[in-house]
Amino acid sequence: MRHAESENSPSLPAATGYRFALVVARFNQEITARMSDGAREALTGAGAAATDVEVFEVPGAFELPQAARAAAETGRFDAVVCLGCVIRGATPHFEYISAAVAHAIQKASGETGVPMAFGVLTTDTWAQADERVSSGRGNKGFEAAAAAIEMAVLFRQLRAGATR
Repeated sequence: MRHAESENSPSLPAATGYRFALVVARFNQEITARMSDGAREALTGAGAAATDVEVFEVPGAFELPQAARAAAETGRFDAVVCLGCVIRGATPHFEYISAAVAHAIQKASGETGVPMAFGVLTTDTWAQADERVSSGRGNKGFEAAAAAIEMAVLFRQLRAGATR
């Protein structure tokens, strides 16, 4: 079942009847808020009801994995979309945070069995981050939500024993 067709890009699977958690970091909020808007655009554009999308804010990217795991463990969500933005500074902090967040989200997804989309920008500059949150399918929040939809559909099919 397909939905949300657009020129030059594949359509998204229908998200009707699926529930999604958006876990959004407040740090670099001007960027992450636009990512959250893009994610909601993808989800509702693919048929998810607004009431089937819950948003949870956390202080920064480092807190995303813990909140995503907690959301997944409730059993209420078919997928979790993790949205954050880490911009390189003058210290190695960027590398530590970026690597820790990526690994912890992957680990949480594997251990809970709930797909978690990695929508964490890791850029060198604010301008690079800003370029990645334009409206439409180029928005990295939109892309993360699109991946979450595909994975939620796939996991439901696998659990039901269905094949494509």
